[in-house]
Amino acid sequence: MFGYINPDAPYLFKKDEVLYRALYCGACKGIGKSCGQRARTALTYDVAFLSALVHNIRGEDVKIEKRRCAVHWIRRRPVALPDETTLALGCVNTILAYFKLCDDKRDGEKRAILRHLYKKGYKRALKRRPAVAEIIKRRTEELATLEEEGCASLDMAAEPTAMMMAEIAADLLGGFSNDGTQKLFYSIGKWIYLIDALDDYDKDVKKGRYNVIYNIYRKSTLKEAVEVGGEDLKFAFDALFCDMREGLSGIKFAFNHDLTDNIILRGIPLKTRSVFYGAGQDRKGKKNEQKKS
Repeated sequence: MFGYINPDAPYLFKKDEVLYRALYCGACKGIGKSCGQRARTALTYDVAFLSALVHNIRGEDVKIEKRRCAVHWIRRRPVALPDETTLALGCVNTILAYFKLCDDKRDGEKRAILRHLYKKGYKRALKRRPAVAEIIKRRTEELATLEEEGCASLDMAAEPTAMMMAEIAADLLGGFSNDGTQKLFYSIGKWIYLIDALDDYDKDVKKGRYNVIYNIYRKSTLKEAVEVGGEDLKFAFDALFCDMREGLSGIKFAFNHDLTDNIILRGIPLKTRSVFYGAGQDRKGKKNEQKKS
């Protein structure tokens, strides 16, 4: 569920690239401040995107200063100084990471052992944002039930994640939440679930794990599934792109929103095409991109 939200880098303005990296570093420091140093290892670029989006909608400007950190200690980098929104997002990131590893444990994944690294961070996040923890726990349990029942509907399987994102957004935005933000975050949550199912298709089939796309098409490889249901899958994603655009049109931004527009209108469709036509290559490319950053 992590690591899929990225900008379309060649079409990103330099100013927005600097802001994006500063928000990423700020999110990292925010996680450390709110949930402890170990929790920082779960950081993804998704949080930098959420930081840009939530700060802009709430009208909260970020203060950027050049700072050093344990990873980049030689040269100072622009860092968005943590504020209450950043600390809240740090809790969201930590709680999501913890429950993701709990899900990995149910699936018998070896990496589930890392769950213990985030236990203290999760407890700290639980104290700070109990409502968010309750949302994620409830929706995760709903998803687990659907998986146990062998759900074979894209909409039904993606609903818990979509609702989870919409409810988290309402908590983060408070009085700034409206129909537009709810539609946007709901669509993003649904997209995250479906792109993850598409990306993990071959691995899930090989390990005998639940995958809603496999349950629909019953093909042994993603390539075969796309050959049979490609048009239906494309329609599902195109509908989500339209919903994201509609949600954006109903949001009043306080500042320039070139960065989030790039990610939502270009980065998300680009990631979808990349995973759709080569899931394995895309996952490798994603990791390489993060290492360079």
